Amino acid sequence: MKSRRRKAWVPSLVLGIVLLGVWWATTTFGVIDTAFLPTPQSAVGRLIYGLQQGYLATATWVTLQEALGGCAIAAILGIPTGYGIAKSRLFARAVQPYLAAAQAIPAVAIAPLLTIWIGYGKLPIIVLCTIMVVFPVVISSSVGFRHINHDVLGAARLDGASGWTLIRYMELPLAAPGILAGLRTGFTLSITGAVVGEMIIGGNGLGMTLLSSQGSADVKGMFATIILLACCAMAIYGLIAFVEQRANYLIRDARPR
Repeated sequence: MKSRRRKAWVPSLVLGIVLLGVWWATTTFGVIDTAFLPTPQSAVGRLIYGLQQGYLATATWVTLQEALGGCAIAAILGIPTGYGIAKSRLFARAVQPYLAAAQAIPAVAIAPLLTIWIGYGKLPIIVLCTIMVVFPVVISSSVGFRHINHDVLGAARLDGASGWTLIRYMELPLAAPGILAGLRTGFTLSITGAVVGEMIIGGNGLGMTLLSSQGSADVKGMFATIILLACCAMAIYGLIAFVEQRANYLIRDARPR
């Protein structure tokens, strides 16, 4: 099992090395002017400098707080909504068109309204992240609940499980892979929402750092911030993917043979 997990990362690692090599070659040999695209080593050097100085670490923590807060609220709202969609056709028909319409509205159009309704600070950015994340959480949760084996639920009911007990001990664990898949996708959207929100609403996170670097034409600083954002997204994406994989193994091992 461990060797299989290691092999799963090989294609991503190889592609990353290839892309990094192309980036290094095009900038080092003058194919692209470093005024427009810095070398990898200079971008990483600026990233390390920013972390050592503390301003990038502080901005990262602020952005992660906003993104995780939006994900948490989206999970609190989205999982019950997905459950309702999976269990009630009437509820699904009533709610799904509005969810699709809300997803179609761009974040840059919502952010200015949030400043009018809520004000400035972290709260409107968290709300923006929630709006961006709740749709994939709802959809993945509804799919997860719909694909639960009805025979397993029937056996649980025969054993006396019902109501909240059935949901807590049977339906939620069995739907966990689908729910986690939605959160895995949603978190990357949440980071995007946090960055967009900071660039429009303001704040002390990586979005404002990126905007500040753009204003001073600091390309190295922009790339350092982008690399940091990508690393944060990949790290938490991989963590949720690992938990999702473990949930799949636990469910598979718990099935009667």
